[in-house]
Amino acid sequence: MKPKRTILCVDDDERSLSIWKVMLETRGYRVLTCSDPERAIEFMKCGGIDLVVTDLMMPKMSGAKLIDRLKSISPYTPALLFSGSANGCAEEHLADCWLSKGEFAPMELLERIRLLLVRKRGPKRHITPRPLSLGAVIPQVHAP
Repeated sequence: MKPKRTILCVDDDERSLSIWKVMLETRGYRVLTCSDPERAIEFMKCGGIDLVVTDLMMPKMSGAKLIDRLKSISPYTPALLFSGSANGCAEEHLADCWLSKGEFAPMELLERIRLLLVRKRGPKRHITPRPLSLGAVIPQVHAP
């Protein structure tokens, strides 16, 4: 059994957090939730986070600034940023992906998360048999 990927969800709206948690856990992810950006930074410092999902508009710190801080701790951890408005993400940010709240289907979110996690892990390595002189076959590993 492969280990579960851990997703950190940050939003000041507890209802959104509970929806994300249920949706992601039913797909086999381990989910950490928090409504305080400073707590999210502490989670990231502890390690083990594979992906971050955060809202843009939060009272203590914007999601864009939070992602910048999280990327300074773990630059290769993918981050997905949500905004309630279509033009709300004009601010510079280091997010790997951006979605407008309410303008996507849950399956689109899950597919974006899957793609971000695959990109972090890197492409699958394909094994191609390579014949040797005495008829033995030894696998040769190639990146696609």
